[in-house]
Amino acid sequence: MSQFFCTSLWFAGNAVIDDLATQFNVEFNLLGYLLSFVQFGFIVGTLTFALLTLADRYSPSRIFMICAFLGAICNLSLLIPNISIFNLLTARFGTGFFLAGIYPIGMKIASDYYKGGLGRALGYLVGALVLGTSFPHFINEFSWSSDYKAVIISTSILASIGGISIWGLVPDGPYRRPVSKLQLGVVTQLFSIQNFRKAAFGYFGHMWELYAFWGFVPVILKTYARYNAIELPISFWSFIIIGIGAVSCVLGGLISLRTGSRKVAYNSLLVSGIFCILSPLLFKLSPQLFISALCIWGMVVISDSPQFSTMVAATSPPELRGTALTITNSIGFAVTIISIQLLSALVEVFDDRLIYLFLGFGPLFGLYAMRK
Repeated sequence: MSQFFCTSLWFAGNAVIDDLATQFNVEFNLLGYLLSFVQFGFIVGTLTFALLTLADRYSPSRIFMICAFLGAICNLSLLIPNISIFNLLTARFGTGFFLAGIYPIGMKIASDYYKGGLGRALGYLVGALVLGTSFPHFINEFSWSSDYKAVIISTSILASIGGISIWGLVPDGPYRRPVSKLQLGVVTQLFSIQNFRKAAFGYFGHMWELYAFWGFVPVILKTYARYNAIELPISFWSFIIIGIGAVSCVLGGLISLRTGSRKVAYNSLLVSGIFCILSPLLFKLSPQLFISALCIWGMVVISDSPQFSTMVAATSPPELRGTALTITNSIGFAVTIISIQLLSALVEVFDDRLIYLFLGFGPLFGLYAMRK
């Protein structure tokens, strides 16, 4: 629940992009920049946390709470009257920075509670992340107020509640093995482990596709509606298409108990890669089949994520699990900036029904890394 509440900060700006954009006269794609600045903040945050091994040296529950409060404050700063474009992007950067103390730290807390069955536990946890990232679209669609400020205020309140809850109700786990000093060479130490490296590279391929797909779901829906001359409730279906991934994360976690995490991750990545390759054909489907296909894509694009994190945790030394999860998150989210900016640039020069083909490069790379 804490993970769900706090990660609602992630797409809060994107859910109200149309309202935010009316305040600025810019010639660039504001959606792409809002997405990328959150990701960039997350990268800097995770890199800082990893290099300082904060999650392994200090109480992860306390770090989670502090970052939840600071992330909520950054999110609320979007409501500053007459906010400049610089301050807008800085606020999203700050939100991303403090999300680095929420998402990977949440996985670290889970890994401290489970010796076996971590794949299932992380399935639930990443499922909560999926619901959190989609929730601003839900609020925007069903809000008691037509004012976009309701989305920003609601997500900030939820994040604060999540921070208090995890600090008060989830103490450090029984399998936590803290380190007592700073270890600056930990990154090279981790990547020298062959199985860790393979799991990490598979995760990087998965991340190339994931956030670009999530961020552009509203764009995909608008593109389909425009070419087929129909109307679609964009926020509602964005919530469903992204949020349904929570179901597949839980199912993937349960299946991993019988088949292992690698098999779930590999097959999910394979199917989502096929959707990338077939994406131009989706725009020719009937509305019912189009929405159904996007929902299936929304399921397989994320169901591998908790299993990759499970493999990363399992192949790293127990005392460095927090840092291992954080550094792979950092590099993985750096990859997302490239794919998001690539789509933002391609949408200006390509047929916007073809640009999602380029997301297929990530799954291909990840599948190659995991081939043995």
